Amino acid sequence: MSKVGCRIRTDFERPSRELIEKFKDIPVANLDDCMNRISAIDENIRPINNSKILGPAFTIKVPEGDNLMFHKAMDIAKPGDIIVIDAGGTTKRAIFGELMVNYCMIRGIGGIIVDGSLRDVDFISKLVDFPVYAKGITPNGPYKNGPGEINTDVVVGGQVVSPGDIVIGDGDGVLFIKPYEAEEILERVQKVQQIEAEIMDKIKNDKTYIRPWMDKKLEEIACDYI
Repeated sequence: MSKVGCRIRTDFERPSRELIEKFKDIPVANLDDCMNRISAIDENIRPINNSKILGPAFTIKVPEGDNLMFHKAMDIAKPGDIIVIDAGGTTKRAIFGELMVNYCMIRGIGGIIVDGSLRDVDFISKLVDFPVYAKGITPNGPYKNGPGEINTDVVVGGQVVSPGDIVIGDGDGVLFIKPYEAEEILERVQKVQQIEAEIMDKIKNDKTYIRPWMDKKLEEIACDYI
């Protein structure tokens, strides 16, 4: 009998901390620009507090409004892991709240992202060292019946994420990077940041914003000046 939909993978290969830390100070917007501007998750999944998120993805898939697999995941995730929960995008029931967040913090988990709802937002929103992202907020609690999956490919905010993908999030949003693509993306983003620094320097010091592409595009689309 197939166990698809009810299975737990207890461990997986994580990228090195050295590789992950290379993304520490890079804005998500710059990264998304270097990934053809289609890689960020749904804009409705927002940060609940002001902490940035960075670490390897520990993925969970749960039925709508159920958190049995999240309870199990908290016991097997490793310090620094980012718990990424595919809750189907529904916001009718909270998948977790203050108790589970405190347990995650005690265990050294690096943060939580849920494509669904949470509760106890008055507590979670005040945390300064534990990032949490969610699609919604509701006082309605979850069921604990299962099934679900731990550490399989899931879809969160319209983006596929696999266990061990690098999770990066700030005030703009979140995206996931495959470890084998990380160095290439880093090389691209460094070039983008250098160009943007030069543009900003001209804006501040010369009060100019040079955009040769602008008039070229207007000419290309045959814009009429009246």
